[in-house]
Amino acid sequence: MVGMGWLTTPQIDRWRQGRVDYLERLVTASPSKISTSMTTFHHWARNEGLTPSETAYLARSRDHRSLRFSKSGDPGIEAAYRTHWICPELSEAKKSRLAEKQGRAPDLVVISPLKEWSCTECAGTGDLLFMEGDGPLCLICADLDHLVFLPPGDAALTRRAKKASGLAAVVVRFSRSRGRYERRGILVEEEALAQAELACLADEEARERRRLRQAEHRSVENEDFQNSLGAEVIHLFPGCPEQRAKAIAVHAGSRGSGRVGRSAAGRALDPDAVTIAVVASVRHSDTGYDQLLMSGVPRTEARDQVRSDIQRVLDAWRTPDRHS
Repeated sequence: MVGMGWLTTPQIDRWRQGRVDYLERLVTASPSKISTSMTTFHHWARNEGLTPSETAYLARSRDHRSLRFSKSGDPGIEAAYRTHWICPELSEAKKSRLAEKQGRAPDLVVISPLKEWSCTECAGTGDLLFMEGDGPLCLICADLDHLVFLPPGDAALTRRAKKASGLAAVVVRFSRSRGRYERRGILVEEEALAQAELACLADEEARERRRLRQAEHRSVENEDFQNSLGAEVIHLFPGCPEQRAKAIAVHAGSRGSGRVGRSAAGRALDPDAVTIAVVASVRHSDTGYDQLLMSGVPRTEARDQVRSDIQRVLDAWRTPDRHS
């Protein structure tokens, strides 16, 4: 429904916070359209051979009450919403981990607001708020003011502090550029944080050695993947110079880059994904595309102008006479 534009992420957040009675109240589609879309989706999932797995949806509130999807609350409709569809080829261990993750009670969420606000109980304000009931609460009224803030940066410290804390909350802030809430740290009990810091100091050397081993393993793994990606570029475009194919693979396949080479299709060396990586390289390196953008030409218009130039390079590279 989010993908079809019938729901927005902020609306989902309100529902998950328990501030809306049922999800369908927020959906900008008629009941008949909702029913048709659900039926179509379930038919597609069954035809794909996916396995149904019902999971719990719990509110991000201290009582972790069950969330409601439909106006009627009909058990059959609720079960349809709660059903996830899983690839049957997953191992039992992965299915077990997935079921555990889905059934886990969600974290309490505290918001670092962008705008001025006031507490619905005391009319006060502050740097952080907790959404509950009719509106925002300050941390004092939400009984969270005894917690201390732990910023991100040390995964082991965060994990241990959260595990040791009887009460904890994730701190988020809305990013206007990305249109979503992003984590800024966590709130934990002070004693739990002190306990976690001592534990991290005790095994700091061992964790550093483990990080170095993991970094080396990732580096080797990344290099192997880039070599495979470069070989696939040559396979699809035998006329592409070897050094250029290597450069394309390094650029598109760098870990953490978010480029097409790191997508699921790219990691599987899907020909379409590899071709997209090659086209992107040609667009930026072999045409005047970047200069058009810098001169103020709209992106879609600039792409139209260089499309024939890109095609000429691709046609040349599809021949087996490779240049050095």
